[in-house]
Amino acid sequence: MRSVSDEPTAWAAALRNDGDAFGAVFDQHRDRVYRHALRMTANVPDAEDVTAEAFLELWRRRKSVRVVDGSVLPWLLVTTTNVARNRARGLRRYRTLIAALPHGDDARSAEDVTLERIEVVRIATQVREALRSLAPSDVALITLTTLEHYSSAQTAVALGISEGAARTRLHRARTRMATALDALTTADDDTTKEKSR
Repeated sequence: MRSVSDEPTAWAAALRNDGDAFGAVFDQHRDRVYRHALRMTANVPDAEDVTAEAFLELWRRRKSVRVVDGSVLPWLLVTTTNVARNRARGLRRYRTLIAALPHGDDARSAEDVTLERIEVVRIATQVREALRSLAPSDVALITLTTLEHYSSAQTAVALGISEGAARTRLHRARTRMATALDALTTADDDTTKEKSR
């Protein structure tokens, strides 16, 4: 296996269908991609599936991947976001179907019980839901800059826009994210008050 410390060389070899070189790129980025997938899904099995699918897309679309400062990680993070959002849409359709089935009034989902008991999961859920309420371009901007600490210039390259446009859109995206989080927090507080009565 090639050294993971030289990603541009490994990626160039992967473009020539070198599986070992692609494995080196995978080894270098799998943890960060997995963490982002977990942040988006809040579910270990789903995060593992999303991570695998993102790397599959990286291999499948390797000839058209945008490389930023010699790294494919920004592209992977954006792809991970898109894969997670697609998976979430499918899950919502499934849950809608299940919710339509007859069930007892007092039935509570395991997810609701877990969210009430684990504060960290509640916060992660709010962030995930706030991200889901945003446009994909906003999610990409926030993911790359705020969650993964890429600069505006690097983010602009990854998204194929100018740095000025990236900064302007990021400001708007952060405002929308803050508004979404405030609404979710208020809704959670109202729900907690009702349950305590």
